[in-house]
Amino acid sequence: MNVNVSNSGGGLSNAAQPMEWPEGELTRIPFWIYQNPEIYALEQQRIYEGPVWNFLCLEAEVKKPGDYRTTFIGSMPVIVARDFDDEIYAFENRCAHRGALIALDGGGHARDFTCVYHAWNYDLKGNLKAVAFEDGVAGKGGMPKTFCRSDHGPRKLRIALFSGLVFGSLSDDVPPIEEYLGEEIAAKIARVLCKPVVVTGRSTQTLNNNWKLYFENVKDTYHASLLHTFFTTFRINRLSQKGGMVVDPSGGNHASFSFIDKSSQEHDYSALGLRSENEDFKLKDTSLLANIDEFGDGCHMQILTVFPGFVLQQIQNTLAVRQILPKGQYQTALNWTTFGFEDDTPEMKRARLRQNNLAGPAGYVSMEDGAVGGFVQRGVASAGGERAVVEMGGTSTRNEGTRATEASVRGFWKCYRTHMGV
Repeated sequence: MNVNVSNSGGGLSNAAQPMEWPEGELTRIPFWIYQNPEIYALEQQRIYEGPVWNFLCLEAEVKKPGDYRTTFIGSMPVIVARDFDDEIYAFENRCAHRGALIALDGGGHARDFTCVYHAWNYDLKGNLKAVAFEDGVAGKGGMPKTFCRSDHGPRKLRIALFSGLVFGSLSDDVPPIEEYLGEEIAAKIARVLCKPVVVTGRSTQTLNNNWKLYFENVKDTYHASLLHTFFTTFRINRLSQKGGMVVDPSGGNHASFSFIDKSSQEHDYSALGLRSENEDFKLKDTSLLANIDEFGDGCHMQILTVFPGFVLQQIQNTLAVRQILPKGQYQTALNWTTFGFEDDTPEMKRARLRQNNLAGPAGYVSMEDGAVGGFVQRGVASAGGERAVVEMGGTSTRNEGTRATEASVRGFWKCYRTHMGV
């Protein structure tokens, strides 16, 4: 790609900047890709409204007929609802009349939806069912005789369900969900979401950086042992532990995983001069570190992503889904939903609640992830013509038997460039 554009949103200088990115290049990422408003607008069309499966919610969040949740795909507000035929539907959260939001809250239970502005009424499938004063008042006014309610309504999404996850798409060209995920990623989702879940909490975090910087960070399989002091100090995650990662053929989906192996000789991080280990740190309550091997495979950590904005997290026994949503080229909303299983024992429920302190906006571990993307966004503010170096582990986007690699980050850019045509 080689286009001259002017930047009006900060980051690049106000002068025209060449947007150059050699075809197929995945190890040198231009910083203008995080800054330009034209790129952001194009992402809404080619990615979020294009042939992708956007994560919407957990099936457990719309468990009974009449249950609904509100969410987004890209910048589009969306309602997800389970109708009284027990099927799940999703449609744009926009009244067909004057464009107001149909549902104003985060979710709940309803028989139908009525827009507060002019009382246009919709069923749980998104069909327009009634228009206030459609026949006028006392024979005057009203809608014209040619008006047909079935011709008007919000855009409807295709729905795909997989292992208790609800995905939506506006495209007729998106492949079946199993094909979209890829065999290995699908298996690793099913590994965690192996039985009925119960939602235990929700939180939303605002990040002061472009959405791609957070998604890259989640796919970066080796920063955790460097950035997160808690991980390495208490030996929850070190690159010397057994583990690896898989990347699906598209590049957009990945899973990294590690196993605690107490018999192995681990690297002494302090001897390497890394700030990521501090032997002076102690826990008064060491039960936070007690891991129950609930999946029976010894894997104590798995982080999985699905393009363009879904994360499935297993950190010991804390389980969560994360939804990454762009809010402009310089801001991102990160929605966390923590969960357990319907058959959790009281002991497991307590363990999950304790370990939930590891992750989330103020987690012992992941609070750094909420800040580091902003450090990058600010750091590259006047470096639109420069490039990041993404060469750890070589140039491939293939599966690796190590996490000391950026193969899954390169995979993200491979998928991104395919969808964006850049």
